[in-house]
Amino acid sequence: MLPRFRTIVVMLTAAGLLAGCAPGAIPTEAAPGLDATADVISAVPKDEAIAALLPPDVRQAGVLTFGSSLDGSPPGAFYLADNRTAVGVDIDVAEAVARVLGVRIDRQDAAFDTILPALGSGKFQVGTGNFGVTEERKKTVDFVTYLNDGQGLAVRQDSDLAPVTDVTQLCGRTIGTGAGTTFETTLNAHQHRCGELGRPAYQVLVFKEMSAQYSALQQGKVDVLMSTINGLRYTVSQQPNLRFLNEFRRLNVGFALPKNSPLAPALQAAVNKLIEDGTYERIVRKWGVEASAISTSETNPPELR
Repeated sequence: MLPRFRTIVVMLTAAGLLAGCAPGAIPTEAAPGLDATADVISAVPKDEAIAALLPPDVRQAGVLTFGSSLDGSPPGAFYLADNRTAVGVDIDVAEAVARVLGVRIDRQDAAFDTILPALGSGKFQVGTGNFGVTEERKKTVDFVTYLNDGQGLAVRQDSDLAPVTDVTQLCGRTIGTGAGTTFETTLNAHQHRCGELGRPAYQVLVFKEMSAQYSALQQGKVDVLMSTINGLRYTVSQQPNLRFLNEFRRLNVGFALPKNSPLAPALQAAVNKLIEDGTYERIVRKWGVEASAISTSETNPPELR
């Protein structure tokens, strides 16, 4: 049996990597036809009945502490070129929810793979970062859904790779993905199968930052990226030498909460209020992710298979 693939964590700073290879940069402005600064949420009013679902201490404080991954690619959550203004579908949904609840968000930028553990320690009350709902994650955190995204693949335009429906189609390739993600988990779970088929194992390079992933693909250090469907579609639309290969698997995306958090009923009710009054539709339309819209927010739904 051939050896299992090696997972290599690549820790490269965005500044250093982008300075050396601008073609790998993630767009920091909206794609043509999208306005990242369009206001679709300022008119959202507080709903007293929904706000009453918040725990008394949160209502009194008037603030929720969010741990947010802002190193993602558009349209999820990212900074504009000023490196201060946070925008994206995650940002708009969270801010609209806060308006319904009559609270403000104290958003703290955090690395994606640190947010879920920090919920358990009490550092954050809510986590955002396009967190897919999985049974494994639900063992330690709760989710309130607000989107349906999932796992996709992107390659260079000259790639000979056909649409991938099974990871064994990647045997012998090098795959880039993010640390602490469902993509890494999926690849790890099937790491043995290439060897069982007598084929060369695939290698996975795990990056800390999205910018490093795209640079690695541009430079030929990886053959394919596995990341969010919406993020890949958006970024390759801005980089003509890349192309979206295919969707691999859909997942619900939600606000992550400490296990048994009393915030879940209020957040779920707030998202459903936004769906009912049309605000949610305006948000997903603004970011061009109508295909990822949900009809009802749920708490801890089953993992999509």
